[in-house]
Amino acid sequence: MTPVILLAAEKKSAEVTDWAARIGWLVGLALFIALVYWLMREGWKWRGTLQGDLPELPTAPQDAGPAKLSMSGRYHGSTTAGQWLDRIVAHGLGSRSRAELTLTDAGLDVVRPGATDFFVPAERLRGARLDKGIAGKVLTEGGLLIVTWEHGGKLLDSGFRSDRAAEHNDWVDTLNQMINKMEGAR
Repeated sequence: MTPVILLAAEKKSAEVTDWAARIGWLVGLALFIALVYWLMREGWKWRGTLQGDLPELPTAPQDAGPAKLSMSGRYHGSTTAGQWLDRIVAHGLGSRSRAELTLTDAGLDVVRPGATDFFVPAERLRGARLDKGIAGKVLTEGGLLIVTWEHGGKLLDSGFRSDRAAEHNDWVDTLNQMINKMEGAR
């Protein structure tokens, strides 16, 4: 026999797809993904429970006075001060959102559409700086405005990014000057 005839004789039909096995694998993969998602959600809720000692967030006073600075941008979350990966999730502080910041003599008003608004009284502000990251968000050096404040006996860092990043330096300077004046008055 010639080699061509041998090749033709050896050809077999293609394997038939085993649909039951393929569907079983897909269902197993979907269940695994659902389990991982559920575990992540439970971890988030557990973190909120552990941070349950954090008191309710203050709200802005009716008359906070004229605005020194205002900014629109994004709120990227809050962490324990100095611990840029220790996210605070209690009272909605872990939820990213759009944000409108207004600084007055009374303090810092953070309005977050679709999330919990909060107010940081001026006497609780501890500092401001530019940084490159906070839990879940890393940018270039100086890409985030980090405001350090005290709440419930804990120091927190809250990260903001303005729609116009050039504003960050003005915010750091103004906040730190305001804090230094208050500390000098004490």
